[in-house]
Amino acid sequence: MKIFLVILLCFNLSAWGQKLSKKEIQDVTKSDLKNSLETFREFLKLPNDGNYPTQIRTNLTWCEATFKDLGFKTQEIVSDGIPHLYAEYIVNPSLKNVLFYLQIDGQPVDSTAWNQKSPFEPVLKNKEGKEVSWLTLAQSIDLDYKIFARSASDSKGPAMCFITALKSLKKLNIKPEYNIKVIMDFQEELSSPTIASLVKKHRTLLDADRLVIMDGTRHISNIPTIMFGARGIATATLTVFGAKENLHSGQYGNYAPNPAFKLAKLLAGMKDDDGRVIIPGFYDGVEITAADKKSFAEIPENMADLNAEIGIAEAEKVGESYQEAMQFPSLNIRGMRAAWVGKEVRTTIPNMAIAELDLRLVPETPGPRQMDLIRKYLVNNGVTLIDSFPTDEQRAKYKTMATFKQKEGSLPFRTPMDSEIGSWLGSAMLRAVDQHIKVRATGGSQPMASFIETLNVPAVSLRIPNPDNNIHGPNENIRIGNYEEGIRMVLAVLTQKL
Repeated sequence: MKIFLVILLCFNLSAWGQKLSKKEIQDVTKSDLKNSLETFREFLKLPNDGNYPTQIRTNLTWCEATFKDLGFKTQEIVSDGIPHLYAEYIVNPSLKNVLFYLQIDGQPVDSTAWNQKSPFEPVLKNKEGKEVSWLTLAQSIDLDYKIFARSASDSKGPAMCFITALKSLKKLNIKPEYNIKVIMDFQEELSSPTIASLVKKHRTLLDADRLVIMDGTRHISNIPTIMFGARGIATATLTVFGAKENLHSGQYGNYAPNPAFKLAKLLAGMKDDDGRVIIPGFYDGVEITAADKKSFAEIPENMADLNAEIGIAEAEKVGESYQEAMQFPSLNIRGMRAAWVGKEVRTTIPNMAIAELDLRLVPETPGPRQMDLIRKYLVNNGVTLIDSFPTDEQRAKYKTMATFKQKEGSLPFRTPMDSEIGSWLGSAMLRAVDQHIKVRATGGSQPMASFIETLNVPAVSLRIPNPDNNIHGPNENIRIGNYEEGIRMVLAVLTQKL
């Protein structure tokens, strides 16, 4: 028996080696998948709205215990009163450092909109959408099953893939050929308001040669994706004022101006019929080269299929393809309100009309510039911008008044696709999955610019979740097949020599 154990130990140290083969990665993942899913289920049960300190603390405590058990040294670091968790595994101080970013928080939830008892009671469903008992995983694991819960995809799923890969390597007694640093963010869905000051304050602690982002959805083809950039985000609230109070539409219709019509006209004037923003200068600086178009063409996309899947007759004409459209800044109305609708509707002329806007930004179109362009557009269209509710004097003097409250969120970033980090991750993917694609930039946003600028480090994200995952909405989910591939992807990256 002792001889057998010695042989087995030698096998682990030599045959497995420090650089696992594709077959070895598949075998390790298959062996550890069931236990990983059970742990993932428990992780998802923890409510994680970053607006609530108690929920941040619960998730931070769970993560701290998990990484300590993996042999990591952990440290809680605070920025502007908000805690973050840092963990490190130093193989050898002389080796290079790779920083991994994990998002742990999720969007707020409306439990009544979910097709299950609670978004924090994970539900397993088959390909037909029927609920399946978790006990079935003890017999076999169908990779087409999906797990439904808040943050299943965004982004506890990718975080759990990372944790599982670390557990597998620990069990195999395999150490990465570089030092691992991990920063966990508990307010990403709030645009990580304190991350910039955190990175500056702890620059030495977070210093790294490369940054790998464990966040974000795959390309619409669901092929394992390496993403080299992300658009930034800025938001604004535009409030157009009418009379002092809501007025009876019978008594004052045809007399008192309705601010909802004024708001609608202003919003409609921001875009043409093809969906292009026509505010002067909005796209200035953005250039799509022939090389860019070539890289877009290499990505498997069928616009007709995509249109059918999301349910539209035709796409807006901002770019010649989906990929090209993602390289431009966007202007979106994310919400509108004026009085009441539905069962609460009333025959009133509202006293104000509100539009919530979000702008996705690219490196060539910084948020302050874009917001200034919108402000200029409003003024040129007869709007008097004020700081708060209008006074009686202002009401008597100005025909159309509005407030425009803006907020800067994540900054855009873009890492060259032919960079060393891209080649490194690409080599790892060859050992992890049958195919992968490289995408220039995602349409979404990630708070990475602070790391990139302060640490002077290249950043790329590994995309694991399925594109039909309903992130930010009810019934968010992750396909087990994607989760399984995610573990393989991380195993390959952790054993890929720099």
